[in-house]
Amino acid sequence: MNGTAEAQTHGIVPSLLGREDYTIISALVPEGAKVLDVGCGEGELLHWLVENKGVEGRGIELESAKVHKAISKGLSVYQGDINAGLTVYPDNAFDVVVLSQTLQETQQPRQVMLEMLRIGRKVVVTFPNFAHWSVRFSLLFHGKAPRTKFLPYSWYNSPNIRVLSIGDFEDLIGEENWRIERKIFLAGHRRITRWPNFFAEVAICLVTKS
Repeated sequence: MNGTAEAQTHGIVPSLLGREDYTIISALVPEGAKVLDVGCGEGELLHWLVENKGVEGRGIELESAKVHKAISKGLSVYQGDINAGLTVYPDNAFDVVVLSQTLQETQQPRQVMLEMLRIGRKVVVTFPNFAHWSVRFSLLFHGKAPRTKFLPYSWYNSPNIRVLSIGDFEDLIGEENWRIERKIFLAGHRRITRWPNFFAEVAICLVTKS
């Protein structure tokens, strides 16, 4: 998936490694950049970026089994809690810090964002939009914690401890005087351009300090 970010983020968005947000992230990460993937899992995206965009990649992941699998791919990944594990890095240590589908699982999301913007010149954040129409209607009609195709968990086993919408995230950006350089909203393979807080399932934002 080489080419410009603009060319890859219009209309129908193909999946990369089974995920559409990975396609957008790959387009937003420059060739040869120094990248930290926060909550990198087994390192699928990081490995792709190293192999296809020549990035100098690092990763941090909490689950030891996933760390071992990432290391087996030849990646530089260490086990750590992202709520406290970013303090080891100096200011502006990376060109891009990636946090993909993990913000809603953090105990202190504002502090995590502050640390990522301290150590990275740019931050790419993706998260599920809990204000999507299917979530709203599920709660309205069933009166129970919503379960949808992109939020399939029950209330008692969900890793999501923060319920945020696109509007909530944009409010935080404004309160902290940060800047969103790019924002792309998806529903499945489709890019959403109108009323994203209602129609988008996933948000991808490129954030910088003001």
